[in-house]
Amino acid sequence: MKIISVFFSSLWRLWFYIWMVVVIILLSPFLLWTIRSEKTYPQFFKVARVWAILVFYGIGMRYRIEEQHQLEKGKSYMFIANHTSMLDIMMMLILVKDSPFVFVGKKELAKLPVFGFFYKRTCILVDRKDAMSKKQVFESAQERLSRGLSICIFPEGGVTDDRTIILDSFKDGAFRLAIDHQIPIAPLALGKLRHFFPFVWGIGHPGVVPVKIYEPIVTEGLTMDSKKLLKEQAYNLLYTPVEQWEREYNKN
Repeated sequence: MKIISVFFSSLWRLWFYIWMVVVIILLSPFLLWTIRSEKTYPQFFKVARVWAILVFYGIGMRYRIEEQHQLEKGKSYMFIANHTSMLDIMMMLILVKDSPFVFVGKKELAKLPVFGFFYKRTCILVDRKDAMSKKQVFESAQERLSRGLSICIFPEGGVTDDRTIILDSFKDGAFRLAIDHQIPIAPLALGKLRHFFPFVWGIGHPGVVPVKIYEPIVTEGLTMDSKKLLKEQAYNLLYTPVEQWEREYNKN
C-alpha cells in the first residue's frame, strides 16, 4: 500500500513540475514584457498571480479562508507566513491581490529550469551562508520599499529538515525592515501544506489549505528595542492555528 501511495504521490508531483513549466511558457510573452523594467513590476505581479492560480488549481489544490482582515490597497506591508512547501509561493500570490510584493527567497530556486529564469529577475535572492549576501538583501529590500512595493519574507529562514517541527524559530530580518520603514507586518497562516506538498519526494497529495489572514501589526513608533517582542507576537499568532491544523490532520 505504501509503495502505491509513493508512486501516485511522485506522479502527481511530476505533474506539478510539468504543469508549472507549461504555464510559464504559455504566459512567457507577458512575463518577459513585464520584467523588462522596474516600473512594470506591478504588471508582472498581476501576471504572476495568474500563473499561481493556474498552477495551484491545475494540480487539484484548493484553499479556504477561515479568518480574514482586509488589507489597505496600495499600502506597503511586510508579509510573513510559515514556510513548509513550494506551494507557499503560489498561496501568497493568490491571497495578496492589491499590494504588489517582492519575495525574499533562497538563491537555490534560481537553478530550477524556466521558473528560475523569472525568479532570479524578480525576487531578492539570499545566500543564507553568506553574510555579505544578507546585507545586500537588506539594501535591496529597502530600495523596493522606497518605491512603494511590499516585501514577503518567510521568517523561519528556510524549511527545516526536522519534520517534527511545525513552526521553526523566526529570524530577525523581516522585523528589522518593518521597524526601520515603519510599515505594518501582515501575518498569514497557511495550514497542512507540510503534508500536502512538502519538500520531500514521494509524500503528498491534493487537499484544501486552511488560511488565516491576520490584522496587520502596527510598527509606527516602534524602535529596534521592540524587535524581540514583535517577533514573539508574530510567532505566537502563526503558531496557534498551525498547531491546531496539525492536530486536525493527524486525527484524520
